[in-house]
Amino acid sequence: MVKYLRLVERTTLVVLFLTMAGLFFFSVITREIGGTFASKFAWIEEAVRLMNTFLVFLGLGLALERGKHVGIDSFRDRMPEKLRFLVLKLIDAMGFFFSIYLAWLGYGLSQFVLGTGQSSPTLGIPMGYVYFAPVIGFALLALRFALSFFGVFDRHAKSDTPEVEMGS
Repeated sequence: MVKYLRLVERTTLVVLFLTMAGLFFFSVITREIGGTFASKFAWIEEAVRLMNTFLVFLGLGLALERGKHVGIDSFRDRMPEKLRFLVLKLIDAMGFFFSIYLAWLGYGLSQFVLGTGQSSPTLGIPMGYVYFAPVIGFALLALRFALSFFGVFDRHAKSDTPEVEMGS
C-alpha cells in the first residue's frame, strides 16, 4: 500500500513540477514576443505560485521517508543503541501528533477562508482550496511519522545508493 502511495506522490510531484516549468516557459515566451497579447496569460504566474505551494507541501512525506528533513544526526549517532531507539520513537510520536495538529489547524483555516469567499485575482478559484495544501501535506507527513514509528521503514538508515530509487 505504501508503495502505491509513493508512486502517486512521486507522479503528482513530477507532473506538478513539469507543468509549472512548461507554463512559466510559455509565459516568458508570450511576454517576449506577444506584446499586448501577453496580458491574456497573466494567470500563469499565479497558477505557478499556487502549484509551487502544493509541490512543497505534498513533498513533505517523501522527504521525511528519505531522511531529507533537517536533523542533528551527529548527536543522535553517538547515543547508546537503546537510548537512540527510544529517542527516535519519541521523535516519531511527537512528529506524528504535531503534524496532525498542523493539519487540523490548516483545515480550520481553509474552512475559514472558504467562508470569507476570497478568490484568487486572476484564476478566480476560491482561496480556501489553496489552504488545503498544508492539510494534505501535514497529513502525509503524519502518516510517514506513524510508519516510521511502527518500523515500516527506517528513515534514519544511512543509504549507500544514489537518490534514484525508482522501484522502491
